[in-house]
Amino acid sequence: MKYRDLQIQTQREAPNNARTEGFSFLVRAGYLTRENVPTKLGEHALNHLRSVSSEALHTLETIGNESQTFFPITSGDVEVAHCSACKYTERLEFARFSKPVGAEHAPPLPLEKIPTPDCNTIESLANFLGVLKEKTAKALMYTRVSDNKFIFVVVRGDMQLSDAKLKERVGDIRPAVAEEIVSVGAAPGYASAIGLKEALIVVDDLIPQSQNLVAGANETGYHLKNTNYGRDYSAEIVADLTQARAGDACINCENPLSVLSAIVLTNDFVNILLALAETRHDDKGLTLPHPAAPFDVYLMQVPGKELDTRAKAEEIYNNLQSAGISVLFDDRDERAGVKFNDADLIGCPIRVTVGEKALKEGLVELKSRKAKEVQLVVSGQIIEEIKKIRG
Repeated sequence: MKYRDLQIQTQREAPNNARTEGFSFLVRAGYLTRENVPTKLGEHALNHLRSVSSEALHTLETIGNESQTFFPITSGDVEVAHCSACKYTERLEFARFSKPVGAEHAPPLPLEKIPTPDCNTIESLANFLGVLKEKTAKALMYTRVSDNKFIFVVVRGDMQLSDAKLKERVGDIRPAVAEEIVSVGAAPGYASAIGLKEALIVVDDLIPQSQNLVAGANETGYHLKNTNYGRDYSAEIVADLTQARAGDACINCENPLSVLSAIVLTNDFVNILLALAETRHDDKGLTLPHPAAPFDVYLMQVPGKELDTRAKAEEIYNNLQSAGISVLFDDRDERAGVKFNDADLIGCPIRVTVGEKALKEGLVELKSRKAKEVQLVVSGQIIEEIKKIRG
């Protein structure tokens, strides 16, 4: 394709809304607008990535699983749990982890109702009683949207509920209001699953393994010590409901998980382009590799006084295309310095320059984007030399 056909507009300065270096270079090189909308060049690059997506991903350091591929980046819009040892990776809200059971199995102790004034949170309850949060049971209450069924959830006090995992089990939900909580026999801030009526009870799979927990007495200002799943209440659903945190043990190998911000690459070609830009650039611009680059060659000509360099460049342009080498021909009437700068910004793997001085000797300039030196190549051998570099 030709430069003017794509209406490429490069910029010398970084956009003031640039959230990352990669995004900045994509805007400066004319792939994206400042509003993150692909330009004609950007659309061409995205279409190219659709055709070589698997090869393009292999040029990136990614993490992922069988269904999704992620690229870690601080500005990412999703969080993932990742194990650096066994490479387990999952969206944070769905990640599984090895849950700490705590103390060895203890025999169930008798229920004991105790006054707990102003203890309507796990934090205040644990502080008041001088116990660890892992010795408490946290109650969370919802109403299912589809049928208004009351959903009563129990997780251990040191754990955090994953809304995504819960919705996978029960469907869409909303927080229950006070009237709904009271109607099933619970008390806001002092609730437990014991003695409820007309409620779907759902517990995290760690609860049956945790004995003698402190839970609400379903009476304001009171809690029950030594509640035990199975003896005091049961559930219709027992499942993994809690969200992993940084440092939790990997479900596969027990090594600590890290939590990373990332972007999803699977079938998101704008994100693939951004990931390439983040990892493939220098201080002059993009350094896109083959086959991820939208063009293998950036072809330019420097006007001569005696020779028609433009005609030779057109000849090379046609020959490269016939040989199956994708080429961006800078056909503008611009100074050489402007073209060199734009070639570096756009980041094609190879630059070919047709200039009068070399052409008098039957030569053209060939330069790999990341090389410091320019090669002089016989113009008739340019295709072979490009194929050697491209591999």
